[in-house]
Amino acid sequence: MSTDITSDAHGKPVPATGTQHASDKMSRESVTVIVTLLVATFVVILNETIMNVALQRLMTDLKVDPPTVQWLSTGFMLTMAVVIPTTGFILQRLTTRAAFLLAIGLFSSGTLLAALAPGFPVLLLARIVQAGGTAIMLPLLMTTILTLVPLSRRGAVMGNVTIAISVAPALGPTVSGIILDHFSWRFMFVFVLPVALAAMAIGAKFLTNVGEQGNVKLDFVSVILTVPAFGGLVYGLSQIGGNGGASALPVVALVVGVLCMVAFVFRQLKLQKSDAPLLDLRAFNFRMFTVSTLLMVVAMMALFGGVILLPLYLQNILHLQPMETGLALLPGGLAMGLLGPVVGRLFDKVGPLPLTVTGSLLLVLTLWQFSQLTASSQLWWVIVLYAVLSLGLALLFTPSFTTGLNPLPPHLYSHGSAIMSTLQQVAGAAGTALLVSIFAVVSASSGFVAGMQTAFLTATVISVIAVVLSAMMRKTEGAVVH
Repeated sequence: MSTDITSDAHGKPVPATGTQHASDKMSRESVTVIVTLLVATFVVILNETIMNVALQRLMTDLKVDPPTVQWLSTGFMLTMAVVIPTTGFILQRLTTRAAFLLAIGLFSSGTLLAALAPGFPVLLLARIVQAGGTAIMLPLLMTTILTLVPLSRRGAVMGNVTIAISVAPALGPTVSGIILDHFSWRFMFVFVLPVALAAMAIGAKFLTNVGEQGNVKLDFVSVILTVPAFGGLVYGLSQIGGNGGASALPVVALVVGVLCMVAFVFRQLKLQKSDAPLLDLRAFNFRMFTVSTLLMVVAMMALFGGVILLPLYLQNILHLQPMETGLALLPGGLAMGLLGPVVGRLFDKVGPLPLTVTGSLLLVLTLWQFSQLTASSQLWWVIVLYAVLSLGLALLFTPSFTTGLNPLPPHLYSHGSAIMSTLQQVAGAAGTALLVSIFAVVSASSGFVAGMQTAFLTATVISVIAVVLSAMMRKTEGAVVH
């Protein structure tokens, strides 16, 4: 496929002039850079969900209640949502190597602090530091791929990225379950730390710089606005259900979050006139980027909601041990990993529409089946459903990423990947908070099973939106550097 085609704001191909054909081959240096970043991204995102199976153990060991311990997961995602918008700036000001070392350095420091944490406050702080490193890593990987990979091979390479962005969260419960059956919760971090340090050493030695550095300035007003904007929304969603309307604080948090989000958007629109936004929203001028991003938001709500709720069901209703819970979720994680590259190659051949429509229909079907689970449901059926859910998500992730980012011009690569990554984390945090709140309210009055069924039914209704968005997906061509 030739890359001498550019795109309009709707993602439609427009002939370009004065361009050169890009080679379909990648240099050995390019492959080394992408593989290094891919391994590091897998490790840091695996850590994102490693706490889910451990929450019961942590409540006992650290003597905290369920709403408090939940912040180890929600706080992690929230921190990422606040930090990721700054990565467009970071990736333009720092070299690839410097950005990588900053990301993996923060992650490694947070991991060491978590392993040594004497109590819950320090452990939460450690998770926040880890999240700072994780937030930089994924946009760095996406921007590097867009810079180095020829258009005709992006689907296949993005398929490998699926291993990091979707399999790693799915494998988190398995890894932590196995560790918790034999060791203290601290070893979840003890085992991750050497891998992170090894990735840092390999990156420091072999990573080369790609792209060009800019001299954009950081807008501190925008950075400050991200905290109440994303923080208010997630806090409000997570607390309003649990309080049952008894407190006005969650409502106030939601209102403040929405107002600050509006202010943040207007601030970026103003800064765009001088080409100095923290997050360049002109990426949304491209129709397929907008549709793909919305589809990713819905898929992430389903993924994180399922990853949080299913361990609760397996441990409290089917009475599985942590390691058994992790192993029950393992087939789904492996399915997503094995199918990612396959889906990527299919995308390069047939485009996004047949893949995303099939994936979204599977999403609706499996979530609805989850809402029908009872105390007498068979474990094998839960494992099959989760594997099918993973198949549906694999059919959504790669086409959404590639279709959304393909039409963007190079100066929007870092901003486009930062926007997608930011909204993924907000969706994951909001989806988790919303479904857990619904589960808590209903289970308090009608029992654990009823709460689980209602939460999954809510996820089913949300996932119907994915079917509509999937039907709007169209193949996009890539913008070209002149």
